[in-house]
Amino acid sequence: MKLAVLSRAPQAYSTQRLRAAALQRGHHVKVLNTLKFAIDLTADEPDLHFRGKPLSDYDAILPRIGSSITYFGTAVVRQFEQMDVYTPNTANGISSARDKLRASQILSRHNIAMPATAFVRNRADVRPAIERVGGAPVVIKLLEGTQGIGVILAPQVKVAEAIIETLHSTKQNVLIQKFISESRGRDIRALVVGDRVVAAMRRVAAGDEFRSNVHRGGSVEAVQLDPVYEQAAVRSAQIMGLRVAGVDMLEGDDGPLVMEVNSSPGLQGIEQATKLDVAGAIIDYIANQVAFPEIDVRQRLTVSTGYGVAELLVHNAAELVGKTLGESGLWERDITVLTLHRGVSVIPNPRKHVVLEADDRLLCFGKLDEMRSMIPERRRRRAKVRRLPKEALS
Repeated sequence: MKLAVLSRAPQAYSTQRLRAAALQRGHHVKVLNTLKFAIDLTADEPDLHFRGKPLSDYDAILPRIGSSITYFGTAVVRQFEQMDVYTPNTANGISSARDKLRASQILSRHNIAMPATAFVRNRADVRPAIERVGGAPVVIKLLEGTQGIGVILAPQVKVAEAIIETLHSTKQNVLIQKFISESRGRDIRALVVGDRVVAAMRRVAAGDEFRSNVHRGGSVEAVQLDPVYEQAAVRSAQIMGLRVAGVDMLEGDDGPLVMEVNSSPGLQGIEQATKLDVAGAIIDYIANQVAFPEIDVRQRLTVSTGYGVAELLVHNAAELVGKTLGESGLWERDITVLTLHRGVSVIPNPRKHVVLEADDRLLCFGKLDEMRSMIPERRRRRAKVRRLPKEALS
């Protein structure tokens, strides 16, 4: 395999480890400065130049795109995608994960548990937003901060209002987030590669610091994740369109709360804490994908008119829960289940005796009209009753 690691920091620990792991496995690897590329749109086919010369052929790239060059970096990754060069993290995935608001919107729509979060711009909306997330103390986050920079704990409502007003005056966009007191100064970083967590560590803040980032002086220790944490991490990465990601989670009273999905996770802390070859796992995954790539059958499968591929979700209230696939009536409706996704597990070509559970996802082939009829109606917002003060009723 010929691999290019896109990085502006060739001497950084993560870049060096990825390069060494690739060389150790007999692959050809180069570290290429992302800013040295030029996108060529003049030819009949998409192309790239590097340092003024046509780029040679590569089987795969591994983007390590810093936050300061997100726009140009994702444009380069997108060009590689157009050239059919494999990347574990797509340009859209990197862009979505980099924007904290956008990431939160995507994850919340897929029922990923997160700390209560609000986003406002109008000064009059700040106090109601703080109340909606649970009141002070609250965490205030810049949308594109990294390594704990731009994350502030406001102990009181008035302090929070003053901080947010100041940040808004400098054209900064911020999130208002519930402070999870039971997880103060601690969080979990799970390193997801493909469909599994290859390593996990707990980060503990130093002293009175509530941010647990290693760059803030925090310490790390290896941790064995419960299945519910593994499932939350893998689902979050996959929802964001990332096959290599660091998923940060708080340990809430009711289970994991996802804070962030990082498309360029650092490897030094987690490799030193776990003593695992995380870089090697990433290289092995990329090599396997180059040798036998995933095919999105929903986009590439050519089928007869009226037939197609769709993903059906078994909802908690659905009449399918508790029934076997044979009892579901899918076959009678000319629908074949190709794979069943349950948490982080995948059951290919499931048999009719498999019992369906809530939140199972079925990748099916069949009549589009029949499958369309099985999709639940769009969720509608319930009207909120505005309560009048007692004096207005007298």
